[in-house]
Amino acid sequence: GPKGRARDERALAEGAEWVVRWEQLTLWLPWGGGTEGEGAEGPGPGGRERWGPYWTTLARHAGLWGGPWVRPVWWFTPEDRALRGVGDAFLVGEALLVAPVCEPGARSRRVRLPKGQWYDTVTEEVYEGESTVELAAPLDRVPVLVRAGAVVPVREAGGTVLEVWAPLPESGPGAGLYIPDEGEGWSPPLVERYTSRLGT
Repeated sequence: GPKGRARDERALAEGAEWVVRWEQLTLWLPWGGGTEGEGAEGPGPGGRERWGPYWTTLARHAGLWGGPWVRPVWWFTPEDRALRGVGDAFLVGEALLVAPVCEPGARSRRVRLPKGQWYDTVTEEVYEGESTVELAAPLDRVPVLVRAGAVVPVREAGGTVLEVWAPLPESGPGAGLYIPDEGEGWSPPLVERYTSRLGT
């Protein structure tokens, strides 16, 4: 009957939403997410390809010094006990915080942030760390924040560029690494280190 059809249509819609949200999550994991689900934008503006140089840098960094690419939010501040219970958000390297949506129908979500200041990669709104914030989570993207002061290698039309997320007075200088992909071979990789500071 009509009630059964409405129930089936609602279940299909919820299932489609879960596919989109799952794709959004896996696109931020190092093993990739396959094809993007309908309405699932890749990692931030420009999609997954844009972040290729950052992924390469994380892979090279792990090979040189160890450490996972994807880390719990307390990784750099283990003394912050409030972060220990956060199981539905994670860091990607030192620069990014990803907050996947795990509730059906949700178009925003709360997340506890580590110390520092954080920019929303889409709106560029700034959030204060060591607090719980409400992030917009429309169906077309997963909330992703970047640490103030971060220097992040990204791909643009002309090649790799360094995207600097301005440090704020409270955050102090920022930093970032870029390890270019030089293909196969045994020579040690070139490690470029960058610092960002507020001008005076």
